[in-house]
Amino acid sequence: MGNPVGKMEPHERKLVLDQLASSEARLLDLVAGLTQQQWSFRETPERWSIAENIEHVIVLENFITQTIAKVLEGPAEPEKKILAAKKESLVLGVANSRSMKIKAREAALPAERWPDPAELISELRKTRARTTAFATETQANLRDHFFPHVAFGDLDCYQWLVALGQHGFRHALQIEEIKADPKYPAS
Repeated sequence: MGNPVGKMEPHERKLVLDQLASSEARLLDLVAGLTQQQWSFRETPERWSIAENIEHVIVLENFITQTIAKVLEGPAEPEKKILAAKKESLVLGVANSRSMKIKAREAALPAERWPDPAELISELRKTRARTTAFATETQANLRDHFFPHVAFGDLDCYQWLVALGQHGFRHALQIEEIKADPKYPAS
Protein backbone atom coordinates (compact mmCIF):
# COMPACT_ATOMS: atom_id res chain seq x y z
CA MET A 1 0.00 0.00 0.00
CA GLY A 2 2.38 2.75 -1.07
CA ASN A 3 5.64 3.64 0.55
CA PRO A 4 6.21 5.51 3.81
CA VAL A 5 7.22 8.69 1.96
CA GLY A 6 3.87 8.80 0.17
CA LYS A 7 5.12 9.38 -3.37
CA MET A 8 3.62 7.14 -6.02
CA GLU A 9 5.41 3.87 -6.52
CA PRO A 10 6.06 3.02 -10.21
CA HIS A 11 3.31 0.35 -10.16
CA GLU A 12 0.85 2.85 -8.63
CA ARG A 13 1.63 5.48 -11.25
CA LYS A 14 1.24 2.83 -13.98
CA LEU A 15 -2.16 1.79 -12.58
CA VAL A 16 -3.41 5.39 -12.50
CA LEU A 17 -2.15 6.16 -16.01
CA ASP A 18 -3.55 2.90 -17.42
CA GLN A 19 -6.95 3.58 -15.80
CA LEU A 20 -7.06 7.16 -17.08
CA ALA A 21 -6.03 6.20 -20.64
CA SER A 22 -8.28 3.17 -20.97
CA SER A 23 -11.38 4.82 -19.49
CA GLU A 24 -10.90 7.83 -21.79
CA ALA A 25 -10.50 5.53 -24.81
CA ARG A 26 -13.64 3.62 -23.81
CA LEU A 27 -15.69 6.81 -23.42
CA LEU A 28 -14.45 8.23 -26.74
CA ASP A 29 -15.22 4.95 -28.50
CA LEU A 30 -18.75 4.92 -27.09
CA VAL A 31 -19.53 8.46 -28.27
CA ALA A 32 -17.88 8.32 -31.69
CA GLY A 33 -20.29 9.25 -34.49
CA LEU A 34 -23.39 9.76 -32.36
CA THR A 35 -26.28 11.78 -33.75
CA GLN A 36 -27.71 14.72 -31.78
CA GLN A 37 -30.72 12.55 -30.88
CA GLN A 38 -28.43 9.82 -29.54
CA TRP A 39 -26.42 12.35 -27.51
CA SER A 40 -29.56 13.71 -25.85
CA PHE A 41 -31.62 10.49 -25.50
CA ARG A 42 -32.75 9.69 -21.94
CA GLU A 43 -34.02 6.27 -20.91
CA THR A 44 -36.30 7.99 -18.39
CA PRO A 45 -36.67 11.65 -17.36
CA GLU A 46 -34.59 11.12 -14.19
CA ARG A 47 -31.68 9.36 -15.96
CA TRP A 48 -28.88 11.28 -17.65
CA SER A 49 -28.30 11.37 -21.40
CA ILE A 50 -24.96 10.40 -22.94
CA ALA A 51 -24.07 14.11 -23.22
CA GLU A 52 -24.90 14.63 -19.54
CA ASN A 53 -22.77 11.64 -18.54
CA ILE A 54 -19.77 13.01 -20.45
CA GLU A 55 -20.30 16.50 -19.04
CA HIS A 56 -20.46 15.08 -15.51
CA VAL A 57 -17.20 13.14 -16.02
CA ILE A 58 -15.48 16.37 -17.13
CA VAL A 59 -16.87 18.58 -14.37
CA LEU A 60 -16.20 16.08 -11.58
CA GLU A 61 -12.68 15.42 -12.85
CA ASN A 62 -11.90 19.14 -12.90
CA PHE A 63 -13.34 19.51 -9.40
CA ILE A 64 -11.33 16.55 -8.06
CA THR A 65 -8.02 17.61 -9.64
CA GLN A 66 -8.47 21.18 -8.34
CA THR A 67 -9.28 19.79 -4.90
CA ILE A 68 -6.19 17.54 -4.98
CA ALA A 69 -4.04 20.58 -5.80
CA LYS A 70 -5.58 22.54 -2.90
CA VAL A 71 -5.29 19.67 -0.42
CA LEU A 72 -1.63 19.10 -1.32
CA GLU A 73 -0.91 22.71 -0.30
CA GLY A 74 -2.20 21.95 3.20
CA PRO A 75 -0.71 19.90 6.01
CA ALA A 76 -0.15 16.15 5.68
CA GLU A 77 -2.43 13.92 7.76
CA PRO A 78 -0.48 10.64 8.02
CA GLU A 79 -2.72 9.48 10.90
CA LYS A 80 -5.52 8.92 8.35
CA LYS A 81 -3.48 6.41 6.31
CA ILE A 82 -4.69 3.38 8.23
CA LEU A 83 -8.36 4.09 7.46
CA ALA A 84 -7.71 4.96 3.80
CA ALA A 85 -5.74 1.74 3.31
CA LYS A 86 -8.89 -0.25 4.02
CA LYS A 87 -10.70 1.56 1.17
CA GLU A 88 -8.35 0.53 -1.64
CA SER A 89 -10.67 -2.24 -2.88
CA LEU A 90 -13.70 0.09 -2.76
CA VAL A 91 -11.89 2.59 -4.97
CA LEU A 92 -10.85 -0.11 -7.44
CA GLY A 93 -14.44 -1.38 -7.56
CA VAL A 94 -16.17 1.95 -8.30
CA ALA A 95 -16.75 1.12 -11.98
CA ASN A 96 -18.26 -2.30 -11.43
CA SER A 97 -20.43 -1.38 -8.46
CA ARG A 98 -23.27 0.00 -10.59
CA SER A 99 -25.79 -1.50 -8.13
CA MET A 100 -24.51 1.01 -5.56
CA LYS A 101 -25.96 4.39 -6.51
CA ILE A 102 -23.70 7.33 -5.75
CA LYS A 103 -25.37 10.73 -5.75
CA ALA A 104 -23.29 13.29 -7.64
CA ARG A 105 -22.07 16.39 -5.87
CA GLU A 106 -24.25 19.40 -6.68
CA ALA A 107 -21.29 21.15 -8.35
CA ALA A 108 -20.79 18.18 -10.70
CA LEU A 109 -24.35 17.89 -11.99
CA PRO A 110 -24.80 18.36 -15.75
CA ALA A 111 -25.92 21.86 -16.77
CA GLU A 112 -25.35 21.91 -20.56
CA ARG A 113 -21.99 23.66 -20.18
CA TRP A 114 -20.91 22.35 -23.61
CA PRO A 115 -24.05 21.89 -25.74
CA ASP A 116 -22.06 21.06 -28.89
CA PRO A 117 -20.93 17.39 -28.95
CA ALA A 118 -17.59 18.27 -30.64
CA GLU A 119 -16.88 20.80 -27.88
CA LEU A 120 -17.87 18.23 -25.23
CA ILE A 121 -15.44 15.66 -26.69
CA SER A 122 -12.71 18.29 -26.94
CA GLU A 123 -13.26 19.28 -23.30
CA LEU A 124 -13.12 15.62 -22.20
CA ARG A 125 -9.78 15.20 -24.00
CA LYS A 126 -8.35 18.44 -22.53
CA THR A 127 -9.48 17.57 -19.02
CA ARG A 128 -8.07 14.06 -19.20
CA ALA A 129 -4.79 15.36 -20.70
CA ARG A 130 -4.37 17.70 -17.69
CA THR A 131 -5.13 14.90 -15.24
CA THR A 132 -2.75 12.54 -17.03
CA ALA A 133 0.01 15.16 -17.07
CA PHE A 134 -0.41 15.68 -13.32
CA ALA A 135 -0.39 11.92 -12.63
CA THR A 136 2.70 11.50 -14.83
CA GLU A 137 4.71 14.34 -13.31
CA THR A 138 3.69 14.69 -9.67
CA GLN A 139 6.20 13.90 -6.97
CA ALA A 140 3.73 15.00 -4.29
CA ASN A 141 3.12 13.02 -1.15
CA LEU A 142 -0.33 11.82 -2.30
CA ARG A 143 -0.76 9.15 0.37
CA ASP A 144 -0.67 11.64 3.26
CA HIS A 145 -3.31 14.09 1.98
CA PHE A 146 -7.03 13.37 2.14
CA PHE A 147 -10.49 14.64 1.36
CA PRO A 148 -13.88 12.94 1.61
CA HIS A 149 -15.69 10.95 -1.06
CA VAL A 150 -19.51 11.29 -0.91
CA ALA A 151 -19.94 7.55 -0.25
CA PHE A 152 -16.58 6.29 1.09
CA GLY A 153 -15.40 9.08 3.38
CA ASP A 154 -11.76 10.17 3.38
CA LEU A 155 -9.64 8.96 0.47
CA ASP A 156 -6.01 9.85 -0.07
CA CYS A 157 -5.05 11.81 -3.18
CA TYR A 158 -3.61 8.72 -4.88
CA GLN A 159 -6.93 6.93 -4.37
CA TRP A 160 -8.68 9.94 -5.87
CA LEU A 161 -6.58 9.61 -9.05
CA VAL A 162 -7.53 5.92 -9.25
CA ALA A 163 -11.16 6.88 -8.63
CA LEU A 164 -11.09 9.26 -11.62
CA GLY A 165 -10.21 6.41 -13.96
CA GLN A 166 -12.83 4.20 -12.32
CA HIS A 167 -15.36 7.02 -12.58
CA GLY A 168 -14.81 7.14 -16.35
CA PHE A 169 -15.42 3.39 -16.58
CA ARG A 170 -18.53 3.69 -14.40
CA HIS A 171 -20.04 6.23 -16.80
CA ALA A 172 -18.97 4.14 -19.80
CA LEU A 173 -21.12 1.36 -18.36
CA GLN A 174 -23.98 3.83 -17.91
CA ILE A 175 -23.61 4.92 -21.55
CA GLU A 176 -23.68 1.26 -22.62
CA GLU A 177 -26.95 0.86 -20.70
CA ILE A 178 -28.39 3.89 -22.51
CA LYS A 179 -27.34 2.53 -25.90
CA ALA A 180 -28.88 -0.86 -25.07
CA ASP A 181 -32.30 0.69 -24.37
CA PRO A 182 -34.85 -0.52 -26.97
CA LYS A 183 -35.99 3.08 -27.51
CA TYR A 184 -32.43 4.36 -28.18
CA PRO A 185 -32.49 6.20 -31.56
CA ALA A 186 -30.98 4.46 -34.56
CA SER A 187 -28.06 6.06 -36.40
